[in-house]
Amino acid sequence: MSLQAYKTASTRAETPREAEYRLFGQVTRALMHASTLDKSKFAERMDALDWNRRLWSTLGTACSDPNNALPQAVRAHIISLSLFVGRHTSVVARGEDDFDTLIDINRSIMQGLSGQAG
Repeated sequence: MSLQAYKTASTRAETPREAEYRLFGQVTRALMHASTLDKSKFAERMDALDWNRRLWSTLGTACSDPNNALPQAVRAHIISLSLFVGRHTSVVARGEDDFDTLIDINRSIMQGLSGQAG
């Protein structure tokens, strides 16, 4: 049984780009779901916001590494987005804005990862 599970997993191997796309999809779906919840569901809404903030914080940290292979301009853009997402997440958590901007940013990144960027 475990050998079959290994074979199945090995045939589904992802490239790093595919893994990033999948992770952004999961986080974005969580944000979309959280955006539909009543504000009284604070913990569930915060879980999605925190997951998204942690994703972006990780990306920003990775892009600040001088050994990162991405072009400097792309790294700088991702770091800027990471900082914006951190600030905007706090705004959304306080109820001063909705989730749409965060969702739109993630969708744009997903388009780029899929090669569909305009």
